[in-house]
Amino acid sequence: MPSSRRRRKSPLRRAVALLGALALVITAGVLVWNHVGRSGPPIVQRCIASADAETAAALDPEQAGNAALIAAITTERGLPARALTIALATAMQESKIRNIDYGDRDSLGIFQQRPSQGWGTEEQVQDPHYATNAFYDALVQVDGYQDMEITVAAQEVQRSGFPDAYAQHETLARLFASGLTGYSEASVVCRLGAATEVERAEMPEAVQERLALDLPSLAAEQEEHDGATHLRIDVTPLGGAEPGRSAWAVASWAVMTAELTGVSEVSVAGQQWDRADGANAAWQPVPEDHPAAGDPVGTVRIG
Repeated sequence: MPSSRRRRKSPLRRAVALLGALALVITAGVLVWNHVGRSGPPIVQRCIASADAETAAALDPEQAGNAALIAAITTERGLPARALTIALATAMQESKIRNIDYGDRDSLGIFQQRPSQGWGTEEQVQDPHYATNAFYDALVQVDGYQDMEITVAAQEVQRSGFPDAYAQHETLARLFASGLTGYSEASVVCRLGAATEVERAEMPEAVQERLALDLPSLAAEQEEHDGATHLRIDVTPLGGAEPGRSAWAVASWAVMTAELTGVSEVSVAGQQWDRADGANAAWQPVPEDHPAAGDPVGTVRIG
């Protein structure tokens, strides 16, 4: 007759169980400590795009930074949100939206482009800006791509041995594309650990450098308010889209790249994302005494 007493787990078993649970958390993002000096609870760093309470998708900061780059090039080229959906679904299937230095045969980079097939040199296809533009150069040559199924359009460019594989990433791609092109306002948010003092000090230069690469049509004006540095971006030079939608596109880009640039807050259209909120970060109304409270439509303020 089996004993009714529960066996106590050995230290090894407890350690294995803990590691297993930790692995499940890390798959959704990057586990870090929320405050400088490792005080306070840990937080899973991730960026989330949502349509409603039941429909959402997440990327870790590395993936988010690359997705933001692809989105910025989409905006700079004046391409539709559909193009970004196709690009993100493709990048997710090919590399998990990571700039990897390996792949099938000589495939490399975010889109796993092959130098032997005329995509460029090894160095070029591992440059995310070059690779994204190369992908779009091919996509715009596909007649009627905007009306095709996502996986069909992607396959026209990639010529993959798994032509239907892109479809599985369509929901994630649509959610992030809608937010990153400004069609879905306040739908993209990142939950990150606090920026270090060094990151905060270097933030203005880091944002300026990234802006020059991703969105060269725009410039950031530096301002000081109560001892804090803010960058003010007028999005009207982008043209084309309504200033309000362009502003949300740029604001979402700023949030998605915050872990890389040290940004602590982003304000647009009377709404603000505050990195200090950590795991509870969400778009909230701008405080009345905040310098962004009086910003006109088409302005993004980064701090």
